[in-house]
Amino acid sequence: MPKIAARPFTTDTYLATAGPGRSIIRLNAKQIFSSQGDRADCLFYLQTGRAKLTIVSKTGKEATVTLLAPGDFFGEECLAGPNELRTTSATAITICMVLRIASEELTRVLHEENTFSDLFVQFLALRSTRTQADLVDQLFNNSERRLARTLLLMADYGNESGPEALIPQITQETLADMIGTTRSRVSFFMNRFRNLGYISYKNRIRVHKSLLMMVLNDRLPEQNASRPKLLDNATSRARSSKRTKLRGAMDSRRRIAP
Repeated sequence: MPKIAARPFTTDTYLATAGPGRSIIRLNAKQIFSSQGDRADCLFYLQTGRAKLTIVSKTGKEATVTLLAPGDFFGEECLAGPNELRTTSATAITICMVLRIASEELTRVLHEENTFSDLFVQFLALRSTRTQADLVDQLFNNSERRLARTLLLMADYGNESGPEALIPQITQETLADMIGTTRSRVSFFMNRFRNLGYISYKNRIRVHKSLLMMVLNDRLPEQNASRPKLLDNATSRARSSKRTKLRGAMDSRRRIAP
């Protein structure tokens, strides 16, 4: 009996279908893929939907680490060893379809299939770059700019396939956790973005290209609306010149005085 030739490996097919060591899971919104502290025994690949990674501190405070979009891997802690634990919890924001790849199968495919290895390594490198960018954003940018960047990332601006018309439903509390500010500040900035035409929202947020242009051109409003605006250059120069003349006149009087 003639042997049936094995189909050539393609990464797209592998990530879209179930098979030995991998299964497809459907989760509804708010269902949990994995919890912080669980044993890391598999890798996840998000096929459709949106999800988030959260972390809880020892004092019980919860924060959102990042949002996940289709095409993202998560749970890569399983690569560190069989006794590794999850450092974050993964939760569905919308209905999600996820490919679950067991650790043993992941090790096999990484060793045997170069195309998959190349894709996975590239993803990890991009995630590392994104993490560094998030840190720089947190350290050097004000909360208004951090919110603008988060909204643009959620809308996938810069993605080759183009931005999404609407971003997934997300609360202002979650946005506040992500950018490190209060919900009231997020509400203030969101209202200002809407008034300026950068976003629109009723039930879901629509991010307009004008927000991207404002960020790229560094023309976002000031972080604190109560802060007085700086004087323009012409006014500043005029006042400086006047102060210089006054100082000069006072010095002359001191020299003339007996």
